Amino acid sequence: MDVEDSDFKPLTAEQAQQLREANPEPSPWWVIVAQVVAGLVVAGIGWGWTGRPVVGMSALYGALAVAIPAALFVRGVFAGTRRGASQDAPASAAMLRFFVWELIKLALTIAFLAAAPWVIGNLSWLAMLLGVVAALKMYWVALVVRPRLLNRIDSLKRR
Repeated sequence: MDVEDSDFKPLTAEQAQQLREANPEPSPWWVIVAQVVAGLVVAGIGWGWTGRPVVGMSALYGALAVAIPAALFVRGVFAGTRRGASQDAPASAAMLRFFVWELIKLALTIAFLAAAPWVIGNLSWLAMLLGVVAALKMYWVALVVRPRLLNRIDSLKRR
């Protein structure tokens, strides 16, 4: 079996640093912020359209039922990474932590949604569903918008 010569050339430390600066790692907290903002927008539209505050509260509650567990997930998954604890941990431990926190996130979201009728009197199910959908869609929006926003901010810094 012949092995072809590769054109691969490792980066120098300076080139690697430049590459990291040119492509910063987006923070997962931006997604959480986007979920809350989407919930506020949907709540405002619902309240303004119907004139009923409970519609706005239901939509906001739906978005928060997604955003609060997601925030706990981010905190749980990334706990210890800044102190350098996870660099020494095996990949299987990191994967286990990810799955455990994902299960916690799902269970909390279901618990929030199940408790909604008792938390919000005269709950608007449709508005709550719209809040949930708006918050969930922010994962996809963040994947598209965030890199463009980072590039724009980076170009402004260089001026």
